[in-house]
Amino acid sequence: MAKAKKSAEVAEMTVAEKLKALYDLQLVDTAIDKIRILRGELPLEVQDLEDEIEGLQTRVSKYDDDIEGLEKSISGKKQEITNAQELIKKYEEQQNNVRNNREYDSLSKEIEFQTLEIELSEKRIREFAVQIDEKKVVIEESTGVLDERKLDLDNKQKELEDIVEETKKEEDVMEKKSTNLEGIIEERLISAYKKIRGNALNGLAVVPVERDACGGCFNKIPPQRQLDIASRKKIIVCEYCGRILVDSKLSEEK
Repeated sequence: MAKAKKSAEVAEMTVAEKLKALYDLQLVDTAIDKIRILRGELPLEVQDLEDEIEGLQTRVSKYDDDIEGLEKSISGKKQEITNAQELIKKYEEQQNNVRNNREYDSLSKEIEFQTLEIELSEKRIREFAVQIDEKKVVIEESTGVLDERKLDLDNKQKELEDIVEETKKEEDVMEKKSTNLEGIIEERLISAYKKIRGNALNGLAVVPVERDACGGCFNKIPPQRQLDIASRKKIIVCEYCGRILVDSKLSEEK
């Protein structure tokens, strides 16, 4: 019964009224699209910040581990120096009790070798110390950026929560308007409208003629066709993009 009543009401609508209803529906659906785009960009920004923060934390953690490893290496080299010094002391004492020059020369070579080992260990310790200082600078810089990004993330998350709460109400109102408008337009036109919207990158299925051109693809509309559109006596689509065309004055009507 309700469906029959709707069909009767739709049948009574003039072409001009159908065009106006379609254009109004397009405006409402475009508003919904913008809300969803706005809400869709913020989560991506939040995700980007979360990924950047995770990357910075991983970097700082890695450099901390590197420093810990270098400090252990320094400790190891210091122990090697201590061991070498003890060996040198031991060899020097043995030199006092040698029986011939060959034994003395052999111990001298051992002392020389351990002395070189000490010099090499000291050089490595200095190199490790420089690397530690460089890594500490990177950690300090990364930590500063990390603190900034965490603050940005807090602000973005709050902004997202506020926008979701605010736009959800607006979206609900717009969706209700969209449903009501669909209810007064014949199903054939609604089906065509949704198909065109689905194929259009910007979601525009109904566009006004602006500056003698289609408001969707911007191809020129012949003067006679513009007169037909302005007469609002039949549904006319753009021969280039397939969008439903309305005259610019329709967009100004309330």
